Amino acid sequence: MIECRKFGIKTAGSGDIIDITPQVVKEVGSVRVANGTVTVFVTGSTAAVTTIEFEPGLLSDFKSMWERLIPRNTPYQHDSAWDESNGFSHVRASLLGPSLVIPLVGGVLTLGTWQQIVLVDFDHRARSRKVVVQVMGE
Repeated sequence: MIECRKFGIKTAGSGDIIDITPQVVKEVGSVRVANGTVTVFVTGSTAAVTTIEFEPGLLSDFKSMWERLIPRNTPYQHDSAWDESNGFSHVRASLLGPSLVIPLVGGVLTLGTWQQIVLVDFDHRARSRKVVVQVMGE
């Protein structure tokens, strides 16, 4: 069986990291699948999904890492091509990726104690994002 759910979320942009675990758990709880996989996918090319320990120090470290790895102030061809200033956000999002797959066992996501599902909005402005939760199994 395959069940698909969606929810929207508003972000602040600029590396905003939002814990979406409660929304994903709610959507998974609304389906009749006990064992399988859950795919969490964010639409758009400047946001990504991953897991992290959602605590202030690590969130700060995570944001700093992106600035060191893919700096905002580096010239990007995307910015020239589209008269934009968010080339860095596209590169960051493509590296992290738009989706995450989590095993579902006995109707429960198999996340670790300190592991939360997060949406990271790399764009340079606030956005309204759509998250797709697809549950496959029995």
